[in-house]
Amino acid sequence: MAPPQWFTLRYGAFWGFVLKLIGSGPEHSGIAVSDADLAIKMGRSFDGRAPRTSVTSARTLTDTVISRGVHGWRGDWLVNGSGAGLVELRFEPPMPGHVLLFPVKVRRLRIAVDDPDGLVDAVGGGRRA
Repeated sequence: MAPPQWFTLRYGAFWGFVLKLIGSGPEHSGIAVSDADLAIKMGRSFDGRAPRTSVTSARTLTDTVISRGVHGWRGDWLVNGSGAGLVELRFEPPMPGHVLLFPVKVRRLRIAVDDPDGLVDAVGGGRRA
């Protein structure tokens, strides 16, 4: 079994510093994609793990967002330290995760990463929006 591929979350300089202060900076964040599953973490703010088979789509997004951090509701979540480099992952069944200490179910995750195309390729997607 090959070691997991590691993808770093994208942070701007200012927001990287701010999120680091609350334990969610770049040194405690990333995505590990193995043959069996993917594990996603943004420090103390977000974590989730799902089997690769539950990823129904993965695609890069060309739009940007203004907000930073972890935001969501009813299965639709945004995890980002930057407004660009977004990838959309969809899960069925939903990925179990935690926002702070609260359990959540994630059907759609938009996440900012340094290598969007690499992440999409690693999880088997390929569409661009």
